[in-house]
Amino acid sequence: MASPVRDKDLLSIQQARALAAAAREAQKTVKEFSQEQVDRIVEAMAAAARTEAERLARLAHEETGFGNTKDKTLKNLFSAVDVYEYIRPLRTVGILREDKERRVVEIAEPMGVVAAVIPSTNPTSTAIFKALVSIKARNAVVMSPHPSARNCILETVRVMQGPAIAAGLPRDALVCMTEVSLEGTQELMRCRDTGVILATGGIGLVRAAYSSGKPAYGVGPGNVPAYIHQSADVPKAVRDVMNGKTFDYGTLCSSEQSVVCDEAIKDQVIAEAKTNGGYFLSEGESAAVARVVVTPQRLANPEIVGKPAPYIAEKAGVKVPPDTRALIAPLLGVGRDFPLSIEKLSPVLAFYVVKDWHEGCERVLQLLRYGGTGHTMAIHSRDDAVIREFALKKPVFRIVANSQSSMGATGYTTGLAPSMSLGCGAYAGNITSDNITPLHLINIKRLAYELPRDRRPGAAPAGVPADLSTRVAAFVAERVGSATLAAPPAPAPAAQAAPAAPARPAVDFVAEDDVRRAIREGRTITIRRGAIVTPAARDLADGKNVLIEER
Repeated sequence: MASPVRDKDLLSIQQARALAAAAREAQKTVKEFSQEQVDRIVEAMAAAARTEAERLARLAHEETGFGNTKDKTLKNLFSAVDVYEYIRPLRTVGILREDKERRVVEIAEPMGVVAAVIPSTNPTSTAIFKALVSIKARNAVVMSPHPSARNCILETVRVMQGPAIAAGLPRDALVCMTEVSLEGTQELMRCRDTGVILATGGIGLVRAAYSSGKPAYGVGPGNVPAYIHQSADVPKAVRDVMNGKTFDYGTLCSSEQSVVCDEAIKDQVIAEAKTNGGYFLSEGESAAVARVVVTPQRLANPEIVGKPAPYIAEKAGVKVPPDTRALIAPLLGVGRDFPLSIEKLSPVLAFYVVKDWHEGCERVLQLLRYGGTGHTMAIHSRDDAVIREFALKKPVFRIVANSQSSMGATGYTTGLAPSMSLGCGAYAGNITSDNITPLHLINIKRLAYELPRDRRPGAAPAGVPADLSTRVAAFVAERVGSATLAAPPAPAPAAQAAPAAPARPAVDFVAEDDVRRAIREGRTITIRRGAIVTPAARDLADGKNVLIEER
């Protein structure tokens, strides 16, 4: 008897459908949880992830070969501690806000099943983050792991799932695919039981998420420039850049990719960079490193992603000191002719010198347009006017001032919402420019009561008599109803006198069209004392005895 054919893609597609369907049923239970129940489950998940942060980091490093255990542990703790502490007090159940003045009540509504696509560069920390924000918003979550990080992501889900179930979460509300393929991920994103997509990955994945027909938060690559202005605290600025660039060996999409510094401080920046472990490449060495770091398709070479600087240098045939933290390549331009001007996902920096902040502004724009539009930039300056100028003009949605951009953009060293998913806005084809939180995974329904007439939009301002407001509203309705839609009455034959128009009540408001109609109908307009008559109406009525003041 022939053995059954095991088609990996079909198995993955089948599993995606089955997990999403089961998660949808589980979410019906989760949807009915109180805020207290949700918070108890999320607290249990965060505590478990916090306890296992170092072990999960080690598993991620061993499986993917990216980064290092120490920094991955910090990222896991960032998700399990910083993100958790930020979302803990958020209200995501029932009535969120009530505007008593406008008589509008806002009510939280979960989105359903979250299809959470997890990358290989930050696998365990992203899995912790997406699980916490999804459950906090009363959604079930199905994770699709990157194939090269499958086992550490499965273990991360297992670590949180047990305590979550013990705290009351249905088992199928937090699950992860084990049969992993691109086709399975695509099926998870578009299947009928999925409510919303939370995708982190390359451009192709983000585009697939947005073309799935489902609501999607797709966050992709960045190409972060760090501008150092001549007013900066140079030692701190360079230290921030080097710490950000080398954190987990550059695997965060918010890590610095280029340094742009003013000519006046060039020598000081170079000296500080060398002090902090930077190795400046010669022109020939830069070319050799570029061939190793960047593929012919102008993408980061997966073989060097998240690897230490000496490893990359050795691959390129460049001899560097063993304590080198980052390779720095002086460049004269941006674009295809300068491969190291792209996002590199490794401790390799491009280095540019500019005359002043005006020229620096233009160089930063060039770098952002070459793969970083919408994401993040860093600026180091003690001149707040320059910082504000960059913030106003640059096409990014996170401008990190006087801090490392790598973890500053995530909210670790800044006051931004702590998050492992950073939206890049419409500039990059993303639906949001925010740092993603549980509030992005709920819809808000609104209960709106009828307002008294004097409290509705367009009601008369304070001090204006209510009867005047009513008459003005009637005038507007009359203009729209009769002047716009109805044909004007035919004039009376010249041989006959127009019949006397019936007396009309005095009015408080007269427009040009009122005067024109009164002339055409052969009648006058009686106006009250203090009535509003537009200048055009007065000009038209001048000398025609159309406007009569009430006695």
